[in-house]
Amino acid sequence: MTDQHEYTPPSVWTWQKESGGRFASINRPIAGPTHDKPLPVGEHPFQLYSLATPNGQKVTILFEELLELGHQDAEYDAWLIRIDQGDQFGSGFVDVNPNSKIPALLDRSGPAPIRIFESGAILMYLAEKFGEFLPTEPAKRAECLSWLFWQMGSAPYLGGGFGHFYAYAPMKIEYAIDRFAMETKRQLDVLDRRLAESEYLAGDDYTIADIAVFPWYGGLVQGWLYEAAEFLSVHEYKNVLRWSDAILKRPAVVRGRKVNRVTGKPSSQLHERHSAADFETRTEDKLQGGSR
Repeated sequence: MTDQHEYTPPSVWTWQKESGGRFASINRPIAGPTHDKPLPVGEHPFQLYSLATPNGQKVTILFEELLELGHQDAEYDAWLIRIDQGDQFGSGFVDVNPNSKIPALLDRSGPAPIRIFESGAILMYLAEKFGEFLPTEPAKRAECLSWLFWQMGSAPYLGGGFGHFYAYAPMKIEYAIDRFAMETKRQLDVLDRRLAESEYLAGDDYTIADIAVFPWYGGLVQGWLYEAAEFLSVHEYKNVLRWSDAILKRPAVVRGRKVNRVTGKPSSQLHERHSAADFETRTEDKLQGGSR
């Protein structure tokens, strides 16, 4: 095992500001805003404040799927929240999501704005509002919601567990990486077994369960999440690969993955989205005149 100093927890834990790691400068043990900053508001019924992390991608993919089906009243403005710079602690953002996590959504289509936070809650809200991607037949609805909440409960082990210790922690801790790699592979096996018997997670139809699970576990087997595909031997999960390949062919998924993205090729980055035309005219490669 990697040489590590033995740690004995103190009687009372105290916050060490510089704890190390990629997000050390923004992590803290208290809630609430750190500064006054109102949120921008665009012209569309929905105002999304987000970043293209896996949780952020869920919502932009669903919006693009709804628009693909012709729901023009699902038009949205997507505003970039840079979590590495602490935008999520601005007073306006905290008003929409007191938990200071992306994504956060304001529905301004009614007489008074409605706030929705937590990605699973946003997916359910939109699916119910537009009557899409959430089955109404009781057994199919239960299956869909079971997999949706499976993702909400499981992904923290993948992201905050495996992803943190494998990719972001300031030191490599063999015990932590082994523990969370084991759990991540178990979760992939759960998905693989389900997808061996069903085209999509809830059955024959693509639903918000697939939209929720794909950015995390699809991203993992496709190789872009934590660049851990080889380490986790993702080639073993053939049904997850088949499923994620099929989802990646959906035009709405391609578009949704670009929104609020700040990493990768400039052509894959649409920092803000205010119109369907933005995908053709305002990706970073277009804004930079192809100089990058």
